[in-house]
Amino acid sequence: MAINVFTNRTTGKSNDQASPGQIADISGLKIEPCSDLRGANLIGANLESADLSGANLSNARMQNARLRNANLKGANLKGAILVNADLRGADLTGANMIRGIDLTEANLIGANLTDADLRYAILNRANFAGANLEGANLTNAYMTGTTMPNGSIHK
Repeated sequence: MAINVFTNRTTGKSNDQASPGQIADISGLKIEPCSDLRGANLIGANLESADLSGANLSNARMQNARLRNANLKGANLKGAILVNADLRGADLTGANMIRGIDLTEANLIGANLTDADLRYAILNRANFAGANLEGANLTNAYMTGTTMPNGSIHK
């Protein structure tokens, strides 16, 4: 079950009560580092430049979320769903994304994934152009059609 930690300021409805396609308005909300957001429903949420360092986002639903320039250093993203998420310029240094994270079609242009654990991650059609993957573990990651940092496409 998803945690309803955010409410849309326009409708007053929690994320789970929002109409399909409605985006949670959580802009301007201060999120404490190391927050426990396990299983949170953050579909379509605007978390641009948010400090989520050390946060537990395991099994969070974050499809279409905007995490541009977000600080996710050391965050636990195990099992999180970030399909089509915008992570351009995000800092994922040392993030735990092992087993189950789904970054299908995610935009990670210029993201920092130094020492990130991406073992068994689903990275199909994700864009890592210009991203820093130094020390990242991509063992057994699913990468069909993935754009690598140098611009090449992984087949």
